[in-house]
Amino acid sequence: MSGSNPKVPREEDKATEIINPADAASARRPIGAVLRVLDARATPSVYKLSVGSCTIGSSSACDLVIDDPTVSRNHVELDLQAEGVSVRDLGSRNGTFYLGQRVEKMVVGLGGRLMLGRVALAIEADTEALEDGLSFGGAGYSGILGETLPMHQLFAVLQRLEGSLVSVLVEGESGVGKELVARALHANSRVSSGPFVTVNCGSIVHELVARELFGAFERADGGTLFLDEISELPLDVQPVLLRALETGEVRSVGSNTERRVHVRVVAATNRDLSSEIKEGRFREDLFYRLAVVRLLVPPLRERLPDVPVLARRFAEEAGLGGVPDDVILHLQSRSWPGNVRELRNAIQYYAALGTLPVDRSRWGGDALDLALSEFVEVSQTYADQKDTLFERFTRVYLQRLMLAAKNNQSEAARISGLDRTYLRKLLAKFGFID
Repeated sequence: MSGSNPKVPREEDKATEIINPADAASARRPIGAVLRVLDARATPSVYKLSVGSCTIGSSSACDLVIDDPTVSRNHVELDLQAEGVSVRDLGSRNGTFYLGQRVEKMVVGLGGRLMLGRVALAIEADTEALEDGLSFGGAGYSGILGETLPMHQLFAVLQRLEGSLVSVLVEGESGVGKELVARALHANSRVSSGPFVTVNCGSIVHELVARELFGAFERADGGTLFLDEISELPLDVQPVLLRALETGEVRSVGSNTERRVHVRVVAATNRDLSSEIKEGRFREDLFYRLAVVRLLVPPLRERLPDVPVLARRFAEEAGLGGVPDDVILHLQSRSWPGNVRELRNAIQYYAALGTLPVDRSRWGGDALDLALSEFVEVSQTYADQKDTLFERFTRVYLQRLMLAAKNNQSEAARISGLDRTYLRKLLAKFGFID
């Protein structure tokens, strides 16, 4: 687990963005909320809060009217904020409750639930409006490159999220750049001046998970906490995270008091959390608290036209003047199971050796085939290459054999099944003995 500064968009990246001024103003607005009354008659049945405030109560003068005797005429006022929804009780008779505690005034994150008297009110993100999104033109967003439609759709949603601090779940295969998306969310948010703290949930010692999580929340106070590989979080620790998300309070190790922190949470996973929930490995309530907004980062194979711009950027970072067109065409023919990370590694390999690494996806994942393919040259005869490869194999085999036998030739002959005299000849030929 480590903390690091947010990645600030470069000037040349900013210059590639074409944003309508009206769209830019819209992007800075918080995401709208959808209010649903769950167990009483209400008018309207669903209320969308996009700007300003709304009043809720049993009076017909309210914006959202609830027909229930435990709801006061003017019960509560809700106001949209970057963090979620500001809740202000209007002196109701039976009270407004959140997580069992009566509240007078507080901010509830999208995905939360209030009790108005005995009536439950769900506060959800207006994801339909978010998915309508904004138009986006250009070659990248906040250091993330892409000119294809899937990436422009992602950039449009990221731009729309600039005005909100809701929890976001970033989904996608390994190597697609989920952390870059998390950093972009942070760098373009209202907490960009605060810390960006990363926790890899799959690498924490189980006994220290709760302690590490609380420490991360404290360090991320006023900024963003990025929970990478969230699916790896042990099941028995998930309630600890859920409570911290719900209450905004954490308790340091050895302390008897809780400290309130203000943290924007972004989580990432390369697994299908719906399947994890069905298998009993992930809590459904935690999923909905983390996945107020879900962002899917497309794999590179679904946006191959982005390969040239990515390859040239990686080549620039590696100190290359450019990448030949024939190399670019070859790169676009690959399926990239390792996604953008694999492409970056391929360019670094090319910068060092002047050739591209073997396309692993064409070998079905067989490690021996992959290793041999690095040495096979069809420009040489079969016989010559066979002898060369056999000699290499024999040298490596003898080295490993003598190490296993602790240089005892009798033991080496037994292990290898070779005649002891023949073994001695091989050892002498390859320089292991005089």
